[in-house]
Amino acid sequence: MTAIVDRFGWLTVLLAGALAVTAFAPFGWYPLVLLSLVVLFNRWLGDTPRRAFRHGYLFGLGFFGAGISWVYISIHHYGHVPVVPALLVTAGLVAFLSLYPAGAGYCTRRLLPGKPGWAFMVLALPAGWILSEWVRGWLFSGFPWLTIGSSQVDSPLAGFAPVAGVFGTGLVVAVSAGLLLAILRDCKRVFSFGLLIALWAGGLLLERVEWTQPRGAALEVALVQGNIAQEDKWAPANLAAILERYSSATFALQDVDIVVWPETAIPAFYHQVEDTFIPYLETELRAANMTVLTGIPVLDRDSWDYYNSVISINGTRSFYHKQHLVPYGEYLPLRGVIGHTLDALAVPNADFTSGKAGQPLLLAAGYPVATSICYEVIFGEQLIRDLPEAAMLVNVSNDAWFGRSLAPHQHLEMARMRARETGRPMLRATNTGISAIIDYRGNITARSAQDEEIVLTGSVIPRQGATPYVRVGNVPVIVLCVVLLLITRVVTRKRSSMNPT
Repeated sequence: MTAIVDRFGWLTVLLAGALAVTAFAPFGWYPLVLLSLVVLFNRWLGDTPRRAFRHGYLFGLGFFGAGISWVYISIHHYGHVPVVPALLVTAGLVAFLSLYPAGAGYCTRRLLPGKPGWAFMVLALPAGWILSEWVRGWLFSGFPWLTIGSSQVDSPLAGFAPVAGVFGTGLVVAVSAGLLLAILRDCKRVFSFGLLIALWAGGLLLERVEWTQPRGAALEVALVQGNIAQEDKWAPANLAAILERYSSATFALQDVDIVVWPETAIPAFYHQVEDTFIPYLETELRAANMTVLTGIPVLDRDSWDYYNSVISINGTRSFYHKQHLVPYGEYLPLRGVIGHTLDALAVPNADFTSGKAGQPLLLAAGYPVATSICYEVIFGEQLIRDLPEAAMLVNVSNDAWFGRSLAPHQHLEMARMRARETGRPMLRATNTGISAIIDYRGNITARSAQDEEIVLTGSVIPRQGATPYVRVGNVPVIVLCVVLLLITRVVTRKRSSMNPT
């Protein structure tokens, strides 16, 4: 049996990586990510650094190959890139992202050679995994999609989110996997079982803590999901009909304080509608005592920079310009080096300009809001820069690019994690779904289906105060991971000196 496992170990690790995806939305089978990590950690125990790299890479191929398969849909079906180049780009991204778990395995085994013990399973491997996720979240502009902490938004461990953020929650997940492995290998079994129970019970206890407080009365809100097909959205002949769809749905509302339209719901540059549609909107909104937040592209006609933006319309006009752009989708890194290559592959590449950090917060119904556009909602440390000043979170997106794939569900799950981390409600409006009203604990109070035209209504209570994560960010968790690696190194060296071979 051992020989069979060794022979097909590569397949076991590959399948374990794919299995981990089921812990995330839309499946939500959150315990399975622990089992997947147990399989990977178990392989790493007996590996050399090179074999650990290989097994980590295979795990990554299964994990990202299944988890971000939607990239092909975005590139081919909506970006109109031919099949072969779209497959190559998708495969290239999966191959690149797989280097992160591979690097975690290699570096951990290189740093900690010799026979692994309890500390290696429970401290070092989890710390190495989280450090690799953290690096993935900022290196080359960052891609913190499918961080394991996000999979726990409905689990007992979600109570750790407002304390330590998504990476801290992920560390508890990885430590739990290490403890489960220790139990299965009969290594300090009783102690490991007790610690595992304590961690999960701790999450339940933390869930009962009120980190933030109400900031005024409940507000009535509405999210307008226009359900405009991607191929129709930017056709000039459709502009009037699109504006009519959004405005008529909004003006039919009564006693609503805030209305949110999706990313680029107005499919025209601001200067093209600033003297026509916007004044008309302002007049109607003033009469209804209502604020509209909507996505709109903005062209600076002095510098010829253009921005993916949100405008707040409530008697005055103010803008938020997207700061964290999508590589290859909204801008092309190293354009001078690889621009001609993408031209040859027929991959479209146009550049937006990144908005500056520290932009004034938009106001909605008199409250400051932390605004994010699409992809930005996956970056927790960007959102907490606007806190504790912001009373709520607003995210606008156009998930039509993802089609009916895993991505809209995964995207919504990460938005829920931001609400949990910050102790703030979130209004998330998308073009084709999934739009949602999320409370300050990350629970969905109202949501739309995909591919339907709908006005989603509900209420939210603005919040004040700051969670521990808002105050300190990711730094304590990252420092803790480094300390855990150093502790394991000291313990391993001490044990080796006491038991020389």
